Amino acid sequence: MTSGYDDTPAQLEPAHHIPDEDRRRLLECKHHAPHDFYGWHATSKGSVIRARLLGATHVEVLIHNQGLPMTPIGDDIWVLPLEDELAPDYRFQVTYPDAAPVIIADPYHFLPTLSSFDLHLIGEGRHERLWEVLGANQHTYNTSMGEVQGTSFALWAPNAQGVAVIGEFCNWNPNQYPMRTLGSTGIWEIFIPGIKPGAEYKFTVQGADGRAVDKADPMAKQTKTPPETVSVVADIDEYAWTDHEWMAARPGNDATNTPMSVYEVHIGSWRVGYGYRELARELVPYLVDNGYTHVEFLPVAEHPFGGSWGYQVSGYYSPTARWGSPEDFKYLVDKLHGAGIGVIVDWVPAHFPKDEWALARFDGTPLYEHPDWRRGEQKDWGTYVFDFGRNEVRNFLVANALYWFEEYHLDGIRVDAVASMLYLDYSRNPGEWLPNQFGGRENLDAVQFLQEVNGTVHRTHPGVLTIAEESTAWPGVTAQTSADGLGFSLKWNMGWMNDTLEYFSLDPIHRSYHHHEITFSLVYAFSERYVLPFSHDEVVHGKGSLWERMPGDAWKKAAGVRNLFAYMFSHPGKQLMFMGCEFGQTTEWAEAGSVNWDDLEGWDSEYHHGIRTLVRDLNHLYRDTPALYSQDNTPMGFQWIKGDDSQHNILAYIRWGADGTPVLAVINLSGASQPDYRLGLPRAGEWELILNTDDARYSGAGNPLADAVSTSPQPWDSFEQSASFHMPAMSAQFYRFR
Repeated sequence: MTSGYDDTPAQLEPAHHIPDEDRRRLLECKHHAPHDFYGWHATSKGSVIRARLLGATHVEVLIHNQGLPMTPIGDDIWVLPLEDELAPDYRFQVTYPDAAPVIIADPYHFLPTLSSFDLHLIGEGRHERLWEVLGANQHTYNTSMGEVQGTSFALWAPNAQGVAVIGEFCNWNPNQYPMRTLGSTGIWEIFIPGIKPGAEYKFTVQGADGRAVDKADPMAKQTKTPPETVSVVADIDEYAWTDHEWMAARPGNDATNTPMSVYEVHIGSWRVGYGYRELARELVPYLVDNGYTHVEFLPVAEHPFGGSWGYQVSGYYSPTARWGSPEDFKYLVDKLHGAGIGVIVDWVPAHFPKDEWALARFDGTPLYEHPDWRRGEQKDWGTYVFDFGRNEVRNFLVANALYWFEEYHLDGIRVDAVASMLYLDYSRNPGEWLPNQFGGRENLDAVQFLQEVNGTVHRTHPGVLTIAEESTAWPGVTAQTSADGLGFSLKWNMGWMNDTLEYFSLDPIHRSYHHHEITFSLVYAFSERYVLPFSHDEVVHGKGSLWERMPGDAWKKAAGVRNLFAYMFSHPGKQLMFMGCEFGQTTEWAEAGSVNWDDLEGWDSEYHHGIRTLVRDLNHLYRDTPALYSQDNTPMGFQWIKGDDSQHNILAYIRWGADGTPVLAVINLSGASQPDYRLGLPRAGEWELILNTDDARYSGAGNPLADAVSTSPQPWDSFEQSASFHMPAMSAQFYRFR
């Protein structure tokens, strides 16, 4: 006898056994407290250690260098009575058939890895670092027998009858590692020693509906490549960032009043076969050469169906494994920052797919989704809608936004489908939606959620962007939350996009009848802070590419695209164009193939090279010219010179910089040249030509234009001086006062 420990099994007392009802629930993996029975426990006559070790043929408990054999009592449960009432530190030495003994620490011998404060914050929906306590996280305990490393698993499933971790480490058997609940929070937790990064796992959830379903971890930081649905233990802290200067400077940036030209990319189809690291090698210099300030990626979070382009997310905390590991995605972001390129990623908090292994009916009940189908389903998309009024769901999403900024150094998120969140009757027929408590159609829970996301993100990560894809006239999308706005940094100007593309698709001979469509955007241009998008949605599903939308032959199409981009870059707002638009891709986008780089090699490739050269020059001119960006969000930055000449399809306006410098844009949207077109101007003197889309450099007609235009004291259109301009057909010119 040593310290109360005997080297022979003691006679088992009734207190050493497990009550029948608890034993039944444990064996069925439907027990909320397996730690109350497995592990070490005090008894009326000392203490007992119990373990369930599936398939073991012999088990010893190692205490103070002694090996004390355990007694099997059936159902793979082993018991060792002890005379000592003090909790020892111990290990199991387990022998399995045809294998050498292994020494393991007992998962049921450790305190919870979540603190009471963590649980309080989760219940309140205020845990801003949720990914550090839920999901799979590396953890280390220091014990008298040495350091124990492993993985803590934690899951929110309040209505489940039982939850177990399964994985390669237990042959995917849910009976080995049942989890415990922590109070009334609905959190299930277990620490499993020895589980390292790279281990594959899922949760078996015994649902309230009586069904056991193997679920992917909602908080998984890494996944197997689809169509696999397995979660992977990840160590996301391994990457050594090099973007320290970029991150240090970011809090002082105000991207809403600085140059912002965004290149939108679907990673899987920029060049098919490329992953995150290949893009770091080739996309980064491409962006730099072409003058872009930002890249925006279509959703990178894990998604089961590639044809959704990432807009139906199953793994909100994991970059999709299709294109590499979490470390690979960090490498891409790091290299973009090193080249001076900001990184925006599309984020999808509006809805999620119905795949059984993911978020849907997670614990056998509507958990993440709203329980009423009139609010909880988006039938057009075949998806579920988040329950934005539930604290834990709101926390899951708010923390997710913070996660991407914190762990992946993103500079912005573009929030998808905001309108579908704001309106309870969005894409629903009468009788298919449930009014709010005041009888209205506004989703007040979603409004509060969006305000919380924006307020929290901007408080914790100053200098980053939140951008709304919002297609209605909802007021105050970019107003501060303190003024009852939604708090976004910027909003996509969908009205401008639709009106502009419709106008440019018209044959010039018909445009005089639609002049109001091209000028209407200036009525509301400063009601929000806008991005002007030609996005992926506008070059897919039969809409045609920008090139295909332009009327006429190849020369006219090229001239139309060049004119379109000059109008875009001179209009108030930031710019965004989808990949392939920058050279006038001839066919619409298909995610299964690469960008149509062959357009730069074909018989009319000079037109496409010309368009790309123009875009490159526009980007660099834009970044170097404060008049084109510094007052995007105020009427002080825009002045009409000629907006009512529908007969000639002429637009002329001045962009004023915050430093008082003007740039004049003159745009001929007709098919006829205007060799002597007079415009009144606010300043007398010379106006220098700084860009001409008709230049032969851009495969234009190359009409000779003067390097500068001088005013004369001839009053015109309420101005005291004016000048005469040569405006070639379907072209735009920018002039800078000098």
